[in-house]
Amino acid sequence: MRTLRFRDHLIPRPQPHGIDVVCKLQHFAIVTYAFDPSKLDGSMPPRFEPDLVEIDGRPQALLSVVPFIDVDFTSACRPFPRFTMGQTNYRIYILDRDTGERAVWFLGTTLDSWTRVVPHTLWNLPWYGGRVEFDCDADASTGAYRRYFMRTRARWAPAQVELTQGGTPPLSLPGFPDEETGLVYLTHPLAGFYHRRDGQLGTYRVWHDRLEMAPATLLNADFGLLSRQGWVDREAQQKPHSVLVQPINEFTIYLPPKIL
Repeated sequence: MRTLRFRDHLIPRPQPHGIDVVCKLQHFAIVTYAFDPSKLDGSMPPRFEPDLVEIDGRPQALLSVVPFIDVDFTSACRPFPRFTMGQTNYRIYILDRDTGERAVWFLGTTLDSWTRVVPHTLWNLPWYGGRVEFDCDADASTGAYRRYFMRTRARWAPAQVELTQGGTPPLSLPGFPDEETGLVYLTHPLAGFYHRRDGQLGTYRVWHDRLEMAPATLLNADFGLLSRQGWVDREAQQKPHSVLVQPINEFTIYLPPKIL
């Protein structure tokens, strides 16, 4: 893999308009797993391919589970009610063969809010309901998590994860030529593609500044979707490729998503 630099991927924020949304994401984590790319055969259109890395001499696909709390979820352009809700996204890192862009194949999300009905129904997005709870405790002076616990009670993707930054070793990102390349790859895809619930191909775009994420240590994980699909079983889930956390950041989401 060639080296990647943030200077080549950071772009000015596109001006929001219409129904675009801005929100802060609290307790933002990226828990990533490496797995056999053959398990993805036929799961996405030929336009896309897994963005593989080589680990221990084997090509591997990478998949991330991304839990957080939407804080002050609201319109980016006009006064609007603000919402707070727990959410967990599931995504696979891909290459768009048509454009050469690095992106994610969005598998879906669980959202703890009645507002999921809008994207689920109006735009046929793979958004599903779930009861999400966080129990987090961080050092007031450093921001490091002494405890980070998230549980999602849901039919589509039940989940539980516990992390800590106490005694966490230095950042290690296997498969990448250097740390910055790994961070660009894992934290800065701004485009997503997915199968809508009606089978059509959809896409969305987000914007955020460079994320300031730090390594964490996984204590326990149980991601039902990963086990059910056969991508990463329960035992393998205890050995992630990497775990990154950031107490809070801000995203702009450009709506509505498009049909390709």
